[in-house]
Amino acid sequence: MSALFEPYTLRSLTVPNRIWMAPMCQYSAEVFGPNAGVAHDWHLAHYGARAAGGTGLILVEATAVSPEGRISPADLGIWNDRQAEALSRVASFLESQGTVPGIQLAHAGRKASTDRPWRGGGALVTGPEAWQPVAPSASAYAESHAVPTALTTDQIKEVVGRFADAARRALAAGFKVVEIHGAHGYLIGEFLSPHSNHRTDEYGGSFENRTRFALEVVDAVRAVWPEELPLFFRVSATDWLTENEEDERTGWTGEDTVLLARELRAHGVDLLDVSTGGLAPGARIPVAPGYQVPFAERVRTETGLPVAAVGLITDPVQAEKIVAEGMADAVLLGRELLRDPSFALHAARELGGEVRVPDPYGWAI
Repeated sequence: MSALFEPYTLRSLTVPNRIWMAPMCQYSAEVFGPNAGVAHDWHLAHYGARAAGGTGLILVEATAVSPEGRISPADLGIWNDRQAEALSRVASFLESQGTVPGIQLAHAGRKASTDRPWRGGGALVTGPEAWQPVAPSASAYAESHAVPTALTTDQIKEVVGRFADAARRALAAGFKVVEIHGAHGYLIGEFLSPHSNHRTDEYGGSFENRTRFALEVVDAVRAVWPEELPLFFRVSATDWLTENEEDERTGWTGEDTVLLARELRAHGVDLLDVSTGGLAPGARIPVAPGYQVPFAERVRTETGLPVAAVGLITDPVQAEKIVAEGMADAVLLGRELLRDPSFALHAARELGGEVRVPDPYGWAI
């Protein structure tokens, strides 16, 4: 059998194959009024198509734990029950198709209050859709962005509670996996990296202090998330920022990620979703097919924590090699699943694997 189509079990949950969908924002929720942040028919059709195409697990896009935690005004939210109820339609349909429904819980930090990508994606500093971002320190992501307000320790505790509340709602909505978004320069990643975290209290300075917020979020979510269901964490394994001549780190590194992975495993995280970058706009990233896979492989080899690899994985043979050779336990596809919702079906035909498809699609096998 193709390694890509072997089931994979975490805790009591078994995913039917190793082709998973990475969280990708749709920036398509309502902006104002009682339906702000609420999923609608677009989200059901979008995720439903990938489930019908045989994807083993789908992680619904970065879903904000609070209004100020959105990336854009059109982001999904899960800070109230109306939002959770709408998301339950998505979770229910995915599960009905044999796909494991997952969701990513997120807070954008200093990268919040930006426009939709197709409108330029620039910072919203003024106007009815803008709001004041928050961050570990009063340091802007870029010159065009607003300087964020540095969170107080009490506010940090409040955000931790927001993640726990979001996890409770995700469970009630029917999701079987939650992923904490600690990557791409958003709030948790901003605490991790010395490039963006300039605090001098217990949340800044040393590695232990900079990882404190991430671990507090993990503990709070794990406390409300059922023991039998898995918890994921997404990390940027490197900021792609170079070291200076004095060998002082200017950003988060692969070595840091290995150390964090050991801590996350001890705190109840079941799988690390390994991405990179996003913290600084000027970082030079050597983008190429599978360019992030070595970071995932290193974590898996050095810590034993299961990992999913992501980043320019576009070909069934490439994906099969990653899993078969033990570089990762699963592959997370992003843009390739936007191009081809039935990637899993096509991969099964090419590799000789077996994949479930809806009865009306049986002619395609």
